[in-house]
Amino acid sequence: MRLDKYLADMDFGSRKEVKQFIKKGLVSVNGTVVKSDKFQVNENEDNVVFDGEPVVYQKYFYYLLNKPAGVISATIDDYDETVMDLFDDEDYRDDLFPVGRLDKDTEGLLVITNDGALAHRLLSPKRHVEKEYYAQVAGMMTPADVVAFEKGLTIDGGEECLPAKLMIDTVNEVEETSEIRLILHEGKFHQVKRMVQAVGKEVTYLKRIRMGGLSLDETLDYGEHRGLTEAELVLLEQKS
Repeated sequence: MRLDKYLADMDFGSRKEVKQFIKKGLVSVNGTVVKSDKFQVNENEDNVVFDGEPVVYQKYFYYLLNKPAGVISATIDDYDETVMDLFDDEDYRDDLFPVGRLDKDTEGLLVITNDGALAHRLLSPKRHVEKEYYAQVAGMMTPADVVAFEKGLTIDGGEECLPAKLMIDTVNEVEETSEIRLILHEGKFHQVKRMVQAVGKEVTYLKRIRMGGLSLDETLDYGEHRGLTEAELVLLEQKS
């Protein structure tokens, strides 16, 4: 890998900026100052130092974010705050993006990464990676609804949904409200809300609590993020 790409990948500046740093003699490889941006380095073996700071190469980055309501699942937007606006300068990178999306008013688990292959695997309809949601509902969910979800609902617009697992946690007969959990294997637009609407009720609060085998870290406040461990990366790709 070229030295300028190596340093740019590690966020020491743009390719143009790091070329200038290299020419100024700020970079050494294996103890020798290198002034050629085309110099080839082995990211797994060579010892690269930038202005006295050892550089440890990391190609991919993975974060778990507890998304708050009111923030959109995008990298940039002219009007609304995005999930990437929640990242501080230390962790922010231009190549990071959210894996999939949560509606603006939906909270909970969102994975942020620069690993496009992982994102594709998690979102591919063929892989059926589970997404679990907690919802508060206006209306009383029933055992008949559980059966309907298991069979696969037809939602507005005539869209067919894959079978989903509906779990009714509580039903308040006085207030006519319910608390549910729902496991999906796909990600249609506003799917949870539209499925609940298809059985005559309305979602009033929605939070994603799991993706694959990775559950939301409840110690994270809304808007906070942390890096994923290697063990959690394995869990993330588990289908159930």
